[in-house]
Amino acid sequence: MVNRTSKYVLSALVALGVMLVATAAFASDGGAGSNEFDMKKWIGLACGLGIAVAAFGGALGQGRTASSALDGIARNPGASGKIFTPMILGLALIESLVIYSLIISFLLLGKI
Repeated sequence: MVNRTSKYVLSALVALGVMLVATAAFASDGGAGSNEFDMKKWIGLACGLGIAVAAFGGALGQGRTASSALDGIARNPGASGKIFTPMILGLALIESLVIYSLIISFLLLGKI
């Protein structure tokens, strides 16, 4: 169990890290013509990271959903009909979030 002092220390370290990263993120080089290139660079990075996070989260969610459903069916095979339909619905909703991320990435890539 984590005690209260270590939670405060961890919170303070996270806040310090955010402040240190924020100063570098908001720093400006003062170049007049590099804004369009910088925007395209960050859009490309955001698209790649967005798809990666969405795919990872979707795969993790689908794996946990299928695992829980199969555990429930293994414990009570008579309830497989009642478990299977909500599982498929949940999997479809999880996959739709990944597809939304893909669509957003394609729209962002269209701005490059």
